[in-house]
Amino acid sequence: MKNQEKKIEIKSSTKEEAIQKALKELGLEEKDIEVSVIQNPSKGFLGLIGAKEGIYEITVIKKEEIEIAKEFIENILIKSKINAKVNAVQDDNLIKISIEGKEATCLIGRRGETLDSLQFLTGLALNKINKDSHMRVLVDIENYRSKREQSLIRYARKVAREVAKTRRTKKLDYMNPYERRIVHSALQNDKYVITYSEGTDPYRRLVIECKR
Repeated sequence: MKNQEKKIEIKSSTKEEAIQKALKELGLEEKDIEVSVIQNPSKGFLGLIGAKEGIYEITVIKKEEIEIAKEFIENILIKSKINAKVNAVQDDNLIKISIEGKEATCLIGRRGETLDSLQFLTGLALNKINKDSHMRVLVDIENYRSKREQSLIRYARKVAREVAKTRRTKKLDYMNPYERRIVHSALQNDKYVITYSEGTDPYRRLVIECKR
């Protein structure tokens, strides 16, 4: 049995009703809780006089965060009717989730925007269960992020050469923090250009400028 943590008490006329109240309050599924009867309900005289609701203790089953993240992704795939395999590994405080299956590529979106949203929602799911979590999540589909990283590095170096040659500052398209870090890292030791970011997310962009 898994370790247990949060407990609440629910008053209700039936166990089934108590379960539904608890699931709505906690935002969980029935497989995520255990129910114990503290006091059985009583119908009272003629089913009216002296009737008492039952008292039920609802215990939230504590799961490993990697398990929560993996199940969250799997549920999205099931609801989207997408056939794909989900793998999850943990590296210190980072959970890496890889989704394998051509059908799942529809969840990448333009320049990975849908994939980033999926990653963000998975992080929210972890925080909902454990508000003290410091775990980060990285979600990938069909090795998209590695391919995107290599593409960004090539693009960054190409633009850097143009900036060095023309000595004209170049502002790149809007990028998320992950992609901006890739470009910064790719050009951090460049002899001829420097990089910096300007603006605020989601309209924050990276600037490549010739060294003075």
